[in-house]
Amino acid sequence: MTSPGSPAEARSLIIERLVGDSGEAAQVIGTGRAMAERAAPLLQKSLTSELGVPVTIDLRAVEVSRVSEARSRAGETFAMTIVASSTSSDAMTLVIDAPAIAIMVCTLFGGDPEMSASPIERDLSQIEVDVSTMVFQQVAQALNGSGRRSLDLRLPVPRAMSGTEAKRHVLRDGAAIRIVLGISTPADSGTVTVTMPQRIVLASRDSAAVAGENDQGASWRARFSEEVMRSTVALEATMPLARLTLGDLAGFEIGQVIEFEETAQSQARLSARGKTLFVCEFGKLGQNYTVRIRHPYDAGQDFIEALMPASAGSA
Repeated sequence: MTSPGSPAEARSLIIERLVGDSGEAAQVIGTGRAMAERAAPLLQKSLTSELGVPVTIDLRAVEVSRVSEARSRAGETFAMTIVASSTSSDAMTLVIDAPAIAIMVCTLFGGDPEMSASPIERDLSQIEVDVSTMVFQQVAQALNGSGRRSLDLRLPVPRAMSGTEAKRHVLRDGAAIRIVLGISTPADSGTVTVTMPQRIVLASRDSAAVAGENDQGASWRARFSEEVMRSTVALEATMPLARLTLGDLAGFEIGQVIEFEETAQSQARLSARGKTLFVCEFGKLGQNYTVRIRHPYDAGQDFIEALMPASAGSA
């Protein structure tokens, strides 16, 4: 295994591993392929209905990639858009190449699908950008899915970019999956490339896998990847003492004994990295001290309970 070549690359790698951006290649490709195979027939049906003439949609490739490489194979002329979801600002990057744009424009405006469309070797016109946006909308809808498998994309998709804007647009890098869909007529063929961060693809798979499980562990696994779940954290158990004034605190002396409140033993807090997770009961088992989890920590309820003594005192 090679090491990163610079401190910046090392930081990027560490961050990627911590947030669970990547997964096993075979697992990611399998999930992406299943998603694409479900979407391809829906996309073919919707585009054929939109155009009024039959077009063929086929799955060309599913492979691991990087988000920054989303437009690397599109050639000089292409259109691109980035679709957000409820959990990510760049859940899906869509790129359509010039041959596919030519096919769509030609067939949409009455061209003969049996004849080859003129290649596009210039900046895209406004009509061509609008047609590309329409294709992106159909692709995103087909891949979005529904129910537990839904990517929860924010539709409709943003208007397509082209030319200098599309080439210079900064793509946030990270481990990704690339899905290449072919758009064909008897005379021509082009591609639409879909690039999604691996965490988006794996999250949709994990959501379907954990559906129906209500225990706390299943809920956490649905939110975090296996890389994060294997990370170690230090647990801290604390127990509340009596409420004192600042004057009482200033009068403390070495050796002074402080009494616990009556309910302190049942109000221990279990925390990790400064975040309270559970309310516990302090106890002892044999020669060892223990804490037994009573219920998950509720910050809202804790805030309300903290106000109660003050409210009672003012009354």
